[in-house]
Amino acid sequence: QVQLVDSGGGLVQAGDSLRLSCAASGRTFSSYTMGWFRQAPGKEREFVAAISRSGGKTYYADSVKGRFTISRDNAKSTVYLIMNSLKDEDTAVYHCAADSSVSYSYSRNREDYDYWGQGTQVTVSS
Repeated sequence: QVQLVDSGGGLVQAGDSLRLSCAASGRTFSSYTMGWFRQAPGKEREFVAAISRSGGKTYYADSVKGRFTISRDNAKSTVYLIMNSLKDEDTAVYHCAADSSVSYSYSRNREDYDYWGQGTQVTVSS
């Protein structure tokens, strides 16, 4: 089992940047594919980005590609999401998640993730 704690959200202006962090404790962090999801009011939780266990491969939703960067530090058991050029539509609660499966490289489906952080609010105002 692994426990995840999200942090780093806040209120920013459109065009600003933020760095979210997700600190893990428990089982070996490097055994999990890590993902970031977000949920805006009245909408379903959607995939944002994922990173392989080694950190060598990253995957992004089309809506954030080129603006967001996911990374991980396995020595610190932490995954990051650097968000640049933020837009109004990026406003949401952001959750990190851990997927223990080794059957595929990564998943965009929230149902495939085993553990979740509590979420951190990102609000972008114009």
